[in-house]
This record gives sequence, structure tokens and C-alpha cells, in this order.
Amino acid sequence: MEMMSARDRRARFEDSEALRALLTRLHDAGRGAWRDDPEAAALMRHAADKYAALARKHGLDPWEAASAAFEAMRGAATRRADDPWAVVTRAVQVTCIGEERGNGLLCSVHQARRPRYSVFHDAERFSDRDNPLIDYHPAFHVEPDTALDEQEPRPERVVSAAAAVEDTIAFLTWVGWDPATGRAVVEYIVARLAEASSRASAFESLRRDRQARALLDLPRASWTALLRIVLGNPDPHLTHTRAGRGMLLRLLIGEPLDSFFTDEDLVLTAGLAAPDTGGGRP
Repeated sequence: MEMMSARDRRARFEDSEALRALLTRLHDAGRGAWRDDPEAAALMRHAADKYAALARKHGLDPWEAASAAFEAMRGAATRRADDPWAVVTRAVQVTCIGEERGNGLLCSVHQARRPRYSVFHDAERFSDRDNPLIDYHPAFHVEPDTALDEQEPRPERVVSAAAAVEDTIAFLTWVGWDPATGRAVVEYIVARLAEASSRASAFESLRRDRQARALLDLPRASWTALLRIVLGNPDPHLTHTRAGRGMLLRLLIGEPLDSFFTDEDLVLTAGLAAPDTGGGRP
């Protein structure tokens, strides 16, 4: 019987007019009503259950969402709204988003809600990336003092797209791909990449290109693995890593071909992806 009454009470809380009546009664009761009224305690337990999923979505405890609901329920605008629950739900959602952004930005919720701060990405540790941040971020770069440098500066290694393609083909041949197959596949990928808006879109388009895979006579596993090797893994979390950049981009930004031969994971992945065409490592 007690279980049924609790269930009925939860069902009544979901009714907007019943919620309005309860909030009005608590407001009229004056100071201490929220603390002493048993129905108010039941309402907050209901709010914690109601917004538990929303809280977990933003990495918060359900009672943090219930606290936001409590603040919204005390407002006069909630009591006068056409749908009090809609006002409460929106307030909880905004608070949860602000809490999550504040935790990510390492600042207060008040600051995280402001556009001037919310546009920034979450704080990151230096160890979160495969390549150290200081290696490529301009904020950590300084111009060399040429007055103290008696030697002539060495020109940067410039790699053309054609050279990057040839190096990629040479690497695939070295790990066991048939030279003709490797050249045909890489040149096809590069041609499609030139027509795409980004490497990620080219990857997705090529991954679904069954006709190309059939013409090149490649198994699905070899085709997908080769796309990751040449274009990089499209996972946004790997964008700034070697796996996310892919061979072509790494070669174009000046990474020497010799470094790929010492990358055991890459050599193993490319070697296992080589189709059985009768070719072998030279």
C-alpha cells in the first residue's frame, strides 16, 4: 500500500498543475517550508530521479541536477509559467551544461556561461597528445636570434606531393605489397583526395567505394587498413597524432621516410594488410 502511494505521488508530481499547486503552497508557507515539508522532500527525490540521466550525460551527480531544479522551483516565474516542468527542465539543462563547461575550462560556472569564455576548448594536459604540444603550437615557438648564429640557416626539407606519393608506394612495397597494386591503390586514393573537401570526407567516401575495391581487387580489411595508413584515422581524438595524420600528411610536413621503417606498429599493420597477390618484400 505504501509503495502504491509513493507511485501515485510520483505520478502526481509529473502533473504540471499539481506541481504549480505544491510550489505555490510551499511559497505561501514561508521560511522553512522546503526544509520541513515531507512532500517537498519527496519532490526533490523525484527531481533527482527525473534528471539523473541528464546529469550523468554531463558528468554530474543526480543530486546536482536536483539542486538546480530546486533553485528553479523557488522562482516566481516557474509558478506562473504555462508549464512549470518545462521551465525547471530547461534550467537544469542550462546548469548542467554550465557545470560541464566550467569543469572542462577550469573556471566557474558563471564564467563558463559567458560567450567570451565558452568559445574555448577544454583544458588539456601536455601528455594528452601523441606529439608534444610544444613541438607544433605557435605559442611555444620563438624566432631564433640570427645575430648570435654564425652559421647559415639550413633550408627546411620541402616535400612535394608527387614525392610523398612515391615514398608511400615505396614503403608499401617494402612491407610486402605488390608494386603495381600499391601504386594503383595509392594513386587512386590521392586522386579522390584531391576532389574531397577534407581527409576525413575522402576517407569516408573511399571506405564506402565498393566499386573501387572491386576494381583494385582488394579485400575489405586490406582496403580499410590502407586508408588508415595513407589518410590517417578519422577519429577526431586522434587528429594531432601520427595515426590521425596518415603517411601522406606526415611526409608532406617533412617527416623523413626512414622514420616510417622504424615505426613497428605501422610496419606491422601495413604488412598484415598486404593482399596475397604473389608479391613479396624485395
